[in-house]
Amino acid sequence: MNYKERIADKMLAERLARKGAVLIEGPKWCGKTTTAKQIARSVLDLGDGLVLEQSRQMMSVSPYTLLSGSTPRLIDEWQTIPSLWDIIRSEVDRRGLPGQFIFTGSSVPPDIKSFTHSGTGRYVRLKMRPMSLFESKESTGQVSISNLFDNPDIGVINVSNAIEQVAYQICRGGLPQAVSLSGDAALEQAFDYIEDISNVDIHRVDDVRRSTLTTRHLLRSLARHQGTSVSYAAICADIKNNDKQSTTDDTVASYVDALNKIFVIEDMEAWNPNLRSSTAIRTSSTRYFIDPSFATAALGLSPKDLINDLKTMGFMFETMAVRDLRVYADALNGKVYHYRDGNGLECDSVIHLRNGKYGLVEIKLGGVDAIELAANNLKKLSDKIDTDRMYAPSFMMVLIAVGPYAYRRPDGVYVVPINALK
Repeated sequence: MNYKERIADKMLAERLARKGAVLIEGPKWCGKTTTAKQIARSVLDLGDGLVLEQSRQMMSVSPYTLLSGSTPRLIDEWQTIPSLWDIIRSEVDRRGLPGQFIFTGSSVPPDIKSFTHSGTGRYVRLKMRPMSLFESKESTGQVSISNLFDNPDIGVINVSNAIEQVAYQICRGGLPQAVSLSGDAALEQAFDYIEDISNVDIHRVDDVRRSTLTTRHLLRSLARHQGTSVSYAAICADIKNNDKQSTTDDTVASYVDALNKIFVIEDMEAWNPNLRSSTAIRTSSTRYFIDPSFATAALGLSPKDLINDLKTMGFMFETMAVRDLRVYADALNGKVYHYRDGNGLECDSVIHLRNGKYGLVEIKLGGVDAIELAANNLKKLSDKIDTDRMYAPSFMMVLIAVGPYAYRRPDGVYVVPINALK
């Protein structure tokens, strides 16, 4: 299988240039090991049973022998020998050089309380996500978020896309294995993933035995509430409609925490700007699946189902858009937030950079009326911001699923189909 370049490639190289070891985190099957192998010059593959057995024996005889090899040295499935964490920390100190080791492994993290040292100053983390449309070569990348922060003129760009194509991309998702396949074989990858989460990973994350059936019902409930700050009580009510077992808020909290740890879901924090008025800002986080295919698989949806229910497709498209925005923002050392105030004014995504610059993004399937409403919301929010105390937005954008053009409206709001973005 040919390697498709990842945005994380450059991020990994940059981190190796400044720290002794890089820990790549993210959901399983997202390409952590494959990406690491593109830059690693030697590999200790602890996913190989024989290598693992021999390495465990070597730990009691000559542990530093395992670290010998050209650098950067990749330690794959490192969590199978958690004591490597402290040994490599010491080796990084001894060598005093950047770019020595890369850690990759299961999405189920070891208990960091067992480590002697946190790794601060020696390790740096890199979060990988499933592939964005630009990485899967399904976006032309003609509109760059990086450029939007500095260059306000994109001209008019012709774009070709179809609603059926977007529905397929949502259900297939961005797992590299799925992207490398086509048709039903690609679509089945997400269903396999959800089965593994329900049957195996939810139990392994912290060695707590959880109900497979309750996990499935929880995933369905979370999928129905994509992009919201739904309460645990509401999720409990959802589960009780389908599950005879007693479910409490604490139980749901435990399950949700486990799903966060294995990178199945990810919260989006609320953005708290300086406003001209005393409008109350809602501070609850919203929650998304890290890939839209996890949500559609949890609900048993196909591309045809989405086409027949555009309201549901709108929610699932938002999840895909948030995935891509997070990938692109990560490369800019930025973070994606959401905004909602006490007057009901919302903004789906705010891309905020370290230097204080930010862009406002509304996410819609498309259509003239929806774009107009979204643009008006963006302008209302922009007008509320106290630009004496913070920057004005660098850009405002309506990100759509389908449209013939990417362009900048006379009011300054960009309209960009997702398959033109990077």
